[in-house]
Amino acid sequence: MQKQEFTLSVYTENQIGLINKIAAMFSRRKINLESLNSSPSEIENIYRFTIVVTETETVVKNLVRQIEKLVDVFIVYYNTNEEIIWQQMALYKVPTLNIMRDAKVERLLREFGAKAVVIREDYTVFETMGQEKEIDNLLQELDKYGLIEFVKSSRIAIIKNSEGIHKKVLEMEKNHPIPEHIHNEHLSQRNMIFDV
Repeated sequence: MQKQEFTLSVYTENQIGLINKIAAMFSRRKINLESLNSSPSEIENIYRFTIVVTETETVVKNLVRQIEKLVDVFIVYYNTNEEIIWQQMALYKVPTLNIMRDAKVERLLREFGAKAVVIREDYTVFETMGQEKEIDNLLQELDKYGLIEFVKSSRIAIIKNSEGIHKKVLEMEKNHPIPEHIHNEHLSQRNMIFDV
């Protein structure tokens, strides 16, 4: 089976040390994380890790099963690039004098949807959002103008055919109300409720 890029969406509680447990699973299997982002989800107190890997689907399926066994994990989805809408953000710092000398820069920035976020006498910082290829193409172009610094964010992604987990959490709470003082004790039951 051929390797391809997969994006994992891991919904979890915000527990200290969870990222280490998840990272250890990839490390043990010698799977390189190409991108890792952590952010709040659509539900208060539930967080979403967006992880990008290049692997076979069989390996990814097994990895997802292992991650879902972690007590603090609600559910894990994995998707190909065709099944998601994704973006990254990038910042580029270039010498202001170099870009002011060339009229082509304005056209270039429009072409890539970039905008200036800081303009100083010694440097200008441009921001753009897009997919990796677009971001890297602009990087190559701005490198011609004496690029000083560059940074790119991790991937963020929305699954095209997904209702998120809001409905599943509401169903779970309706079917299994949780008293506040034993909130953590039922976490191991969540994987059964969230079986895909």
